[in-house]
Amino acid sequence: MRCPFCRHPDSRVVDSREAEEGAAIRRRRSCPACGRRFTTMEEASLRVRKRSGATEPFSRAKVIVGVRKACQGRPVRSDDLALLAERVEETVRSSGSAEVAAEDVGRAILGPLRELDEVAYLRFASVYLAFESLGDFEAAIAALRAESAGGGEPPVAGKPTAMPAATGASAVVVPVTTGPRAAAGP
Repeated sequence: MRCPFCRHPDSRVVDSREAEEGAAIRRRRSCPACGRRFTTMEEASLRVRKRSGATEPFSRAKVIVGVRKACQGRPVRSDDLALLAERVEETVRSSGSAEVAAEDVGRAILGPLRELDEVAYLRFASVYLAFESLGDFEAAIAALRAESAGGGEPPVAGKPTAMPAATGASAVVVPVTTGPRAAAGP
């Protein structure tokens, strides 16, 4: 590590300690040339690769902003959103990769958000999973009902398809067929 005072190309580590709850390492260093001491912080960087190919640092704040939109008008506290963002970061970091796809971050959000608030989950999933019709909503609702009814068994009718979940496992989504709808009158 280059000394910030005299620009000497080497320094000696005097002390190392964990910082930010183990997410970073604080090192106290000494320069052999000028004798001055300085502190460095080291942390593993996590980058998110967007669909466009651009990368940016992972941001808990960005996760919170996206989920907050889905939770608008719902009884969800800011503390809950902060914990959700922390769980998402832990899930993404556990992959062991220094760079993850934005889609992986979205999948990591789905599970904790589903546990936090099912309506917010449906809102977020409708955008993230690109719901195109009312049938997509009905299928997601049927899957939620099947899981909350116990055992996670899907309804009998329909063909099950996979829906991404935060844990890497697939939730079962069952398309629901409905009869003709009555036209809404004025």
